[in-house]
Amino acid sequence: MRVAMIGTGYVGLVSGACFSNFGHDVICVDKDAAKIERLRRGEIPIFEPGLDRLVADNVAAGRLSFTTDLKAAMPGAEAVFIAVGTPSRRGDGFADLTYVFDAASEIADTLTDYAVVVTKSTVPVGTSRRVEEIIRNRNPKATFDVASNPEFLREGSAIEDFQRPDRVVVGTEAERARGVMRALYRPLFLNDKTPFVFTTRESSELIKYAANAFLAMKITFINEMADLCERAGADIQDVAKGIGLDGRIGSKFLNAGPGYGGSCFPKDTLALVRQATEFNAPTRLIEAVVDVNALRKKRMADKIIAAFGGVAGKTVAVLGVTFKPNTDDMRDSPSLDIIPALQAAGASVTAFDPEGMHEAGKLLTGVTWAKGTYEAMTGADGVVILTEWNQFRALDFARMKATLRRPLLVDLRNIYTPREVADAGFEYHSVGRLPQART
Repeated sequence: MRVAMIGTGYVGLVSGACFSNFGHDVICVDKDAAKIERLRRGEIPIFEPGLDRLVADNVAAGRLSFTTDLKAAMPGAEAVFIAVGTPSRRGDGFADLTYVFDAASEIADTLTDYAVVVTKSTVPVGTSRRVEEIIRNRNPKATFDVASNPEFLREGSAIEDFQRPDRVVVGTEAERARGVMRALYRPLFLNDKTPFVFTTRESSELIKYAANAFLAMKITFINEMADLCERAGADIQDVAKGIGLDGRIGSKFLNAGPGYGGSCFPKDTLALVRQATEFNAPTRLIEAVVDVNALRKKRMADKIIAAFGGVAGKTVAVLGVTFKPNTDDMRDSPSLDIIPALQAAGASVTAFDPEGMHEAGKLLTGVTWAKGTYEAMTGADGVVILTEWNQFRALDFARMKATLRRPLLVDLRNIYTPREVADAGFEYHSVGRLPQART
């Protein structure tokens, strides 16, 4: 099949590369000429493990190409994906659909043969129908269907998620469109018997928001339980294990930490709250999740300051600034709240992140960026782990003691156990556990 993918951001580039790896002929389209030129040279503008090789292999096989010219990509395309950004709109937090509707208008102006126009971007309920209206009004003679096909990709494991998904959701009432989408995802039907959910466009759009909101709620719940554990003398990791073994709850997304961030959860929870209000069906639980998560980051900064006995005039070493490991994504990362709060309290901050420092340097001022893990600790009054990169999971405590002014470790991801850190001669502070805990 021939596929046009509009947008070469995270979702568009990963999806385009994976569809081409399924054997389809994919053309990725973007208005950013510099980005397209970089992609043609084999340069990947985002960090995602394995994506560079996947793109290179399929470009070499002639199945994947890049262009700024949508008109050139349209002829023969049976599926045209809209995979552009839907950032939070300033002022009200609702999803900004400007790029989606602009893409719909351009599709209408270039559509000649039948195609399924697919909204891959995360969009509020009703967007696909609005896309259909735009195309039909601009090009009344066009033959097409509009479908919703939300993505469920986790940054850092997106390729695996695409090729071996938990499910594929398709929203369309048109049987012809269903046939195109089945053909597009045929390898998943044949090899893995992946569950497919065919539903209405409205249900498909809401599934994406509901999934992200539920996961954000699990994270926020376990963070509140962690606070309770610290005051009650319990261990959050034991609590999480004990409830996670219940099949009705599950163990995923029950890791206490500094709050959720990234490109999806913050904007999607806020957008869901705003849309629910418009429908006069307020989502009180999600409203609380949004508020608690925002407060969580401030509390984590206070936790660090208390552990240091105040940070005025002190140097704090920070390990990891991206919102999660295996990505360079800084969007709504807890570090964007925590580091400025430490600086406002008088701290000097030295930081290191394996992939995120280039992006972080644009967003965080006054930070000294180190070349490596131990360089960040040199002369610091203590160290804070903000992101659980693998290379922070086996730190050399003896080397740390020789490097730091004070053997102090604040572990906001609970990578280590209190006993092993205490045995190494460190003062240890984690999340939802007491320093003298047995494990």
